[in-house]
Amino acid sequence: MASSNNTTIKDHGLAHGLGNGHYVDPDVHELENQSVIANTWASIGFAKVVPNRGDVMPTTLAGQPLLIVRGSDGGVQVFENVCRHRGMILVEEPRHFKSAIACRYHAWCYGFKGDLKTTPHIGGPGIHDLPEVKKENLGLIPVRTTVWMDVVYVNLSGTAKEFDTAIRPLTERWSEFMGQPIFHGGPDSSFKLELNCNWKLAVENYCESYHLPWVHPALNRYSRLQDHYEILDTDGNFSGQGTTVYDPKLDDSGRTFSTFDGLSDHWNTGAEYISLFPNTLLGIHKDHYYAIRIEPLGPNRTREHVEIYYTDADMVTDDWADLRAINTEMWKTVFLEDVFAVEGRQKGRSAPGFDGGAFSPIMDRPTQMFHEWVGGQYRAA
Repeated sequence: MASSNNTTIKDHGLAHGLGNGHYVDPDVHELENQSVIANTWASIGFAKVVPNRGDVMPTTLAGQPLLIVRGSDGGVQVFENVCRHRGMILVEEPRHFKSAIACRYHAWCYGFKGDLKTTPHIGGPGIHDLPEVKKENLGLIPVRTTVWMDVVYVNLSGTAKEFDTAIRPLTERWSEFMGQPIFHGGPDSSFKLELNCNWKLAVENYCESYHLPWVHPALNRYSRLQDHYEILDTDGNFSGQGTTVYDPKLDDSGRTFSTFDGLSDHWNTGAEYISLFPNTLLGIHKDHYYAIRIEPLGPNRTREHVEIYYTDADMVTDDWADLRAINTEMWKTVFLEDVFAVEGRQKGRSAPGFDGGAFSPIMDRPTQMFHEWVGGQYRAA
């Protein structure tokens, strides 16, 4: 059996993937949190969940409690979700604060930029300040944060290259979409899926179209395997696949969503599906965009957060609710079809004779790139 910490991609004959331990071993999962997740730009949520000044959303990544905050300047910043006084979790559910984030333990209060504002009775009843308590040194601990296409990304270690640099190959690839507004479809355009599998299996499955004829037979009837092409980032930070025949008919009325402005002819029937390593899945089309946050919950548990966006404000009104619901259901059906495959592969990872598998040198290259990326993160740590 492959060693649980074996990250070498064997390139003899058919290349092998990561060993079983990377999918079933709790110790490897914890090591992965530090070596793979914390050292890169990982998604933790969506800016749309904190639309107004003072809105906050607690979340976690790699076991660390985090807090997404919409600041007074309209920007989004992530902090460690802990009071600097006695280590109390600050916020345990989404909420809105009018003027400051208050700890429920001793009522220390923080501004939306993380600055410590007040320390009630710290010097005794009625004494709210002490000279030795330097508030400027006791603000919330910021986490390196950026927002791109409404996805909130953090780099826990602070050591990753600048996000703009890391994402540049994808922004250049999707340059026609960059700078264009996107509008979340609302409650009917949001759903979650619970998976009994390792998070990497969800990412791997999304990388390739090889499974399309057998796992997605309905989709394959109009977007066939031979209509797809692979996508490989030259820097090795994302991979995926595209189709040349995207043009779904959502209902019999003939209505279609508005499209992004100024797109080239390629996007009339083109669409692309990108796994942005480590844990973000993206889909871009002429008339909508979606993002999926892959949330690792343990060696064999994963949650997918799916959010769908449209091209203009009219598309998210009640007039289009029926078509949005059909679009959401279409994607939910496709993603549910994948569940048996990723969960079946998780079960297979308990077979001691399985050595990581054999990659097709033609059809599996996007998945192999992800395995090589994971191995590279271990070697760089």
